[in-house]
Formats: sequence, C-alpha cells, structure tokens
Amino acid sequence: MALAVALGVIGAAQTARGARDVGVDAEQQGNALAISAHATIHAPLPLIWRTLTDYDHLAEFIPGMKRSRVLERRGSTAIVEQIGEASILIFRYSIAVIVESDEHYPATIGVRVLTGNLRQLAGAYRIETVFGERDEFVLRWRGIIEPDIPLPLFITAPGLRDAVEDQFLGMIREIERRRSTTRE
Repeated sequence: MALAVALGVIGAAQTARGARDVGVDAEQQGNALAISAHATIHAPLPLIWRTLTDYDHLAEFIPGMKRSRVLERRGSTAIVEQIGEASILIFRYSIAVIVESDEHYPATIGVRVLTGNLRQLAGAYRIETVFGERDEFVLRWRGIIEPDIPLPLFITAPGLRDAVEDQFLGMIREIERRRSTTRE
C-alpha cells in the first residue's frame, strides 16, 4: 500500500465487515506526514500475508491504484512499480513510484520508495498476534510520506487522508473476502 497517507481517525470500522478497532492517524512532520493505521482482523496468518504481498493484483482491490506489478525479486525483497492517483481538493494527483518491499515472514513488510514522484516514503506493515485468539491479528502500517506537490501539506492532507482510508480499508476488505472464499 505504498500510496497510503492519512490525517485524522477513521470512524469506518463498519466499512470492513469483520474487522474491529480500525483506525488511521497521522501528524505533520515538516513537509511530511507520519502515518499510523491499524485493524484487528480474524483470518489465517498465511492468507493475510499472501494478500499483503499480492503486488501484481493490488490494483484489483486497492482504491486509487491503477497498476501494481513486480519488476524484480531478490530473495525476500520485491521491487514493485505502482501507479495510481489521489484526489486533492478538486485536483487529481497522479502517483508513480517504484518501491522496495522487504518481506520478513511472518511479521513485517518494510517499504521504501526507490524512485518516483514522492519525495519520501518509508514504512512497514506489522502483523501482531492477538494473545489467546486463534486466527486473530492486528495489522498495522506505520510510515512517513512526503508528496512532491507544490501545495502546502495543510491543503493536501485531507485528500491524502481520504486516500489512505480507502486503501487501508480496501486491503482489509480483500483479506475478509479471501477468508470467506477459502479454507485454510
């Protein structure tokens, strides 16, 4: 979810059918946003992992993403091209990046921008076990993003916040959809 950015708190837990405690927060740090997103999900860990790392199909279920494809694999690292857009006020901001996704099964996926039109993108997904619960996990995204837009962040932040809400919930909905159609 390289295109994800946020500001505020999501009051949209009902948007994801089975997820609980869904939220996205961010705070401004200079010209960048520090992002924190989380959701408690009931699904098998391998299914969550496969969905997060299904780079070639992210555009099918992540709102705003038009294309995502693996360019290269080096061991546990994937180099991924992603193209999408975010709405900012009345404008559409095209985003085109190549990111490095460093996978450490079963707990983390680190992401950083290599090239593209984001000045800064670095973060990670973490999958945390809910103690005493079978197939229940907290999915977290933490990172920082700085768009390459000639507008001040206080103007662009609301549109970017909407983009991350849609994208994070899109990921959760896909995990839930896959859980409902498969048996692990």
